[in-house]
Amino acid sequence: MDFSFSEEQTLLRNSVAKFLADNYTFEKWRKFTRAEPGRDVANWQHFAELGLLAASLPEDFGGLGGGAVDNMVVMEEFGKALVIEPFVSTVVVGGGMIARSGSKDLKDEILPRIAGGESIIAFAFAEPKSRFNLADLSTTAKKQGSGYVLNGNKAVVIGAPWADTLLVTARTAGGQRDEKGVSVFLVDKKTKGVTTRDYPTVDGLRASEVTLENVEVPAGRVIGEIDNGLALVERASDEAIAAHCAEATGAMKVLVDTTVEYSKTRKQFGVPIGKFQALQHRMVDMFTSYEQSKSMTLMVTLNLDEEADARKKAASAAKVQIGRAGRFVGQEAVQIHGGIGMTDELNVGHYFKRLTMIDTLFGNVDHHLKRFVALS
Repeated sequence: MDFSFSEEQTLLRNSVAKFLADNYTFEKWRKFTRAEPGRDVANWQHFAELGLLAASLPEDFGGLGGGAVDNMVVMEEFGKALVIEPFVSTVVVGGGMIARSGSKDLKDEILPRIAGGESIIAFAFAEPKSRFNLADLSTTAKKQGSGYVLNGNKAVVIGAPWADTLLVTARTAGGQRDEKGVSVFLVDKKTKGVTTRDYPTVDGLRASEVTLENVEVPAGRVIGEIDNGLALVERASDEAIAAHCAEATGAMKVLVDTTVEYSKTRKQFGVPIGKFQALQHRMVDMFTSYEQSKSMTLMVTLNLDEEADARKKAASAAKVQIGRAGRFVGQEAVQIHGGIGMTDELNVGHYFKRLTMIDTLFGNVDHHLKRFVALS
């Protein structure tokens, strides 16, 4: 089987890498993540102009007709530069879910706006007590006239401070943890009754606690079937996992390369520390973990269109590998750099923070080990 990238995907990677090298340096990252609104707003439009936001969307709705591999290429380069823009929630989750299950009117309205950089979507699925159970929902959506009224709270909604639209999961029937009765709504953030408490995250992103109080949503803003939205959410979650795995491999690549380069210049007892066999072995193990993570990321990406159980199993396997490898590579990079490894001025600690946060997104290692075993 040929695993090489197409010419278009190679060009996509090169264009992303060049733009980020010129415009998304670590110094600029430190500057705009510490100021309001927490990002350089011009970058999102630049991404649109480069075709990154349209790459995986359908051609009929302003996209370029690519797929999950295109998202993997983009996210790996994003991981190398610590890109904080909400690409996953907007393009991978929002764009992907609407393209597959949205009405014709929603596709016509939303997808061209995503491709053109005119809309940002935040995925409001987690709740304060739900842990990693996507079906554990206290947020409710009650039928009222021709629409629905939403009430509830959503926790750690990444990118919500920058978003104009929220993709909200809510219970329309059944008990709090029933698989049946989950529905998905597209909610304008300016709708009456939507309030947010915004805050920075440890890895430089922005998130919100979202409160929904008697929020009226038209029936036309429902994605998929009422009461049967869990399968949509699970697939979107697995696609987000694949994208974040690619991001993690990009971050690991930087840590491996940075650590090897540092070991050539940092001297101890009059010789570079890279000459010490013990440290050479540790850096080889870092590189091996990175390469294994790349393979697992490609594996889950290529399995996203398989049957649900095969897709879930692949996503969980990749998430376990990425979680373990990310922690190992990050710890080794910090330790080999010594005390300077966790200083704010050096990028090493920031990459380690991001890898730590990626481990918790959409389920940590323990959660996905249990899911993998349950599916085996």
